[in-house]
Amino acid sequence: MSTLTERTEVASGYRAGRTLPLRVELVRQLKRRRTLVMFGILAALPFVLVVAFAIGGEPDAGGDRITLMDSATASAANFAAVNLFVSAGFLLVVPVALFCGDTVASEASWSSLRYLLAAPVPRARLLWSKLVVGLGLSLAAMVLLPVVALAVGSAAYGWGPLQIPTGGALDAGTAAQRLVVVVAFIFVSQLVTAGLAFWLSTRTDAPLGAVGGAVGLTIVGNVLDAVTALGDWRHFLPAHWQFAWADAVQPSPEWSGMIQGTAISITYALVLFALAFRGFARKDVVS
Repeated sequence: MSTLTERTEVASGYRAGRTLPLRVELVRQLKRRRTLVMFGILAALPFVLVVAFAIGGEPDAGGDRITLMDSATASAANFAAVNLFVSAGFLLVVPVALFCGDTVASEASWSSLRYLLAAPVPRARLLWSKLVVGLGLSLAAMVLLPVVALAVGSAAYGWGPLQIPTGGALDAGTAAQRLVVVVAFIFVSQLVTAGLAFWLSTRTDAPLGAVGGAVGLTIVGNVLDAVTALGDWRHFLPAHWQFAWADAVQPSPEWSGMIQGTAISITYALVLFALAFRGFARKDVVS
């Protein structure tokens, strides 16, 4: 009789919104080896570039085209901007695909997904917790890179204004603000990859398939953007706007490209996230 009373009390106090708290999911993901390895790789990149510049000398474009790489060693701000420039196209895609694509599929591969749902954790609540944590870790990875680059660049090249290759400079305070804008735009532009990875994660029990599929489709988008025969159709590809943030590190920033890129990315991402939630709500979870 007492056992029945205790069960009734637990049932009456049940709150779906309190199941699988974000802090619990965050701690679980932070303890995983792939999270530590990914953060370690991103933190190591600035050190690798410093060594590369020390061995190879001053960066040189090797042609008439002037790029941000030409001024990589001018200051810590330049060095941080270059780190973002060389990693935005692919390296920063990997943590987004990993953190958002591995999260649900890994639970299925471990045969623990059905036990989470039997806790009982509502399906929408489970997806919401995992998506928020996945996006949070992705953002943390993107913030980690320029922060470490600024520290390493300050030690190696000194703190100073951001020298613009085409002429002019941004003082250190303005440069820091612009770098925040750059990181924010890169994060928004990667929401499409996050959406692809998360949707695939709800469709498969193979984490590698979800992560690899998202990275592969992102690469396909980059290839299609390089096909000039597509003309204005490329404007509907998220990849077409991925380097629009370069307009923010100019004496007079141009926002139109970033606004269009943001609109395209958010639209695609919302559709993909909606497909993930809709499909998972109807999925027969057996693993």
